[in-house]
Amino acid sequence: MKKWGTVLSIAALSGALLSGCATNSDKSDKGAAASGDKAPAATAATLVPEKQLVVAGNGSTVEQLMKDEIFKRFNQKYPDVKLTYVSGVSTEIVAKVKAQKASPQIDVTVIEGGEQEGGRVEGLWEPLSDSTIPNMKKVDANLKVKDNSGVAVNYTPMGISYNAEIVKTKGLPVPTSWNDLVKPEMKGNLTMAEISSNFGRSALIMLAYANGGSEKNMDPGFDKFKTLAGYLPTFAKTSAQLQQDLQNKTAAYTTWTQARSLVQKDAGLNLEFVVPKEGTNLVPNVATMVKGAKDPNAAQLFIDFLLSDEVQVLYGKELYYNPAVPVTLPKDIAEKLSFDRSKVVNLDLETVGKNTSLWLDRFNKEVAPKVGK
Repeated sequence: MKKWGTVLSIAALSGALLSGCATNSDKSDKGAAASGDKAPAATAATLVPEKQLVVAGNGSTVEQLMKDEIFKRFNQKYPDVKLTYVSGVSTEIVAKVKAQKASPQIDVTVIEGGEQEGGRVEGLWEPLSDSTIPNMKKVDANLKVKDNSGVAVNYTPMGISYNAEIVKTKGLPVPTSWNDLVKPEMKGNLTMAEISSNFGRSALIMLAYANGGSEKNMDPGFDKFKTLAGYLPTFAKTSAQLQQDLQNKTAAYTTWTQARSLVQKDAGLNLEFVVPKEGTNLVPNVATMVKGAKDPNAAQLFIDFLLSDEVQVLYGKELYYNPAVPVTLPKDIAEKLSFDRSKVVNLDLETVGKNTSLWLDRFNKEVAPKVGK
């Protein structure tokens, strides 16, 4: 496995970042470049934001934080920019951007890393540069996005969540391994998302890792999924369904992120989160600028703002996302977000993005027919 060190190295991104996403900032009549001279490179200081900006991202608590806090704070700096939010799951947002490719209606997306990589392959994103998004320099190198086609703004580890009260009452096992998901005791006590969701897809990949495979050898993961399919009445279509199953106590276990688990614990669920002994993959949320965006100046200023200290602290305090840049979080929040970073498995997102559609076909043919049997 490719792993992060116990202490992440926070360093500036090395090498020359791609340029070319610079904006059409107004040129001054005074001292204009002579014919044939190169125009000066755009910088964050020279960007003049357009009068509007359309941002797409997840709904629920993410949407609430964006509208209630992040938008308002951005407008304190840029009061003339009208901000619009389009909510949806990451796969839907990528599909929408692809459908609008000839005439983009979205400027910025904030989506999960696997879906962002799929969009990169489709050529949906403009390359980003630290000349116009200087806070990119502070993002940990381990979170670097291929071709600078986006920038991670936060992340959270995947694992297993369980209702401690139900587990104790029923005498069920406390999970420590991904393979605990296929123990017979899980039957009737487990809820899981199908692999079109990152929650289900990550569990599939990590079950492959736990049994000698990887994202490049998924047979062991599919073998385990065939077993656990028999434990489930259905695979959940949405994270809301997972949440409902846990809230009404029809399930004691699920696979999802630490951030999701902590938010639900605050809402009153007696949840505990476990990073299994075989490892965890990180789920980064990645900001992109849509290729051909109508409001590129505002888009780059907004992405830079997402990486500011104040927004990064908000992500940690309000949504339990780990910051992508080095900031000081309140002690209680930092303790909640701590996990064994030596267990991080850095997935090859290019491989994941390239093979997801094939995995979905295989899931529908080999796994779905075994549900409830």
